[in-house]
Amino acid sequence: MRRIDVTGAGGVRLAAWEFADPPKDDQKRAELGHEPGVLLLHGLMGRASHWAGTARWLAERHRAVALDQRGHGQSEKPAGGPFTREAYVEDAEAALVQLDLAPAVLIGHSMGALTAWQLAARRPDLVSGLVICDMRASALGAASQREWSDWFEAWPVPFATLADVRKWFGEDDPWVERPNPARGTFYAEVMTESDDGWRPVFDREQMLHTRETWVHDAHWEELAQVQCPTLVVRGIDGELGRAEASEMVRVLPRGEYAEVPDAGHLVHYDQPEGWRTVVEPFLDGVLTG
Repeated sequence: MRRIDVTGAGGVRLAAWEFADPPKDDQKRAELGHEPGVLLLHGLMGRASHWAGTARWLAERHRAVALDQRGHGQSEKPAGGPFTREAYVEDAEAALVQLDLAPAVLIGHSMGALTAWQLAARRPDLVSGLVICDMRASALGAASQREWSDWFEAWPVPFATLADVRKWFGEDDPWVERPNPARGTFYAEVMTESDDGWRPVFDREQMLHTRETWVHDAHWEELAQVQCPTLVVRGIDGELGRAEASEMVRVLPRGEYAEVPDAGHLVHYDQPEGWRTVVEPFLDGVLTG
């Protein structure tokens, strides 16, 4: 995995991560040159490393790059933002252009999926395919935002150890109905050690500001403008319900639907094999279509 620096909207410094070295063999390099690049966009509070498992099998046939979005991972976290939808979409656009990935397949989880379909609607020339992972198109509303604020306040930071992080998010979090060890590991990846314990690599207020910019609005109109082949994936126990996912597929001009059993919101993290099973055939279709 190697880091590539990208300049996002307003000059914000972004860290992109390419999984696998560029092929040394001329024939293999030529073959990959005919395959679409893939840009992976994590969800709110996520980071590029959450895509490591996906990116490794993608790299067998594609140039796979994951982006730490602004405010996340090792990318810049500007005190004054902006953390608007426009800024996130412009960042992803800049990454596609500067990394010479386009026309690319965009794979996004949650917030990253929204960024992906907004970019696909705005710049169809840059996007050859789209995978939407467990992101709703409907408005979530003010009550949802208040719940998130309360949830952040409940975090027992600093955590004494990473084991405490895994236990709280995987077992003890009062906002989650049932234990999920994968969830604990997911959050352990976004913690960094400080003098008094383990704290998130992101600023929680910045995350709330980021979320504020999409939860009050529906995003059906932009979804309908996506012209490329699009796969809508949901975890059976995720946040995107089957009825809404089916409606998203109906609205999309070239939409397809898939669901992953025994997966929650963190589909690609909960059930990596199930995730690959539904995504890989779709990508093959994009290549041959």
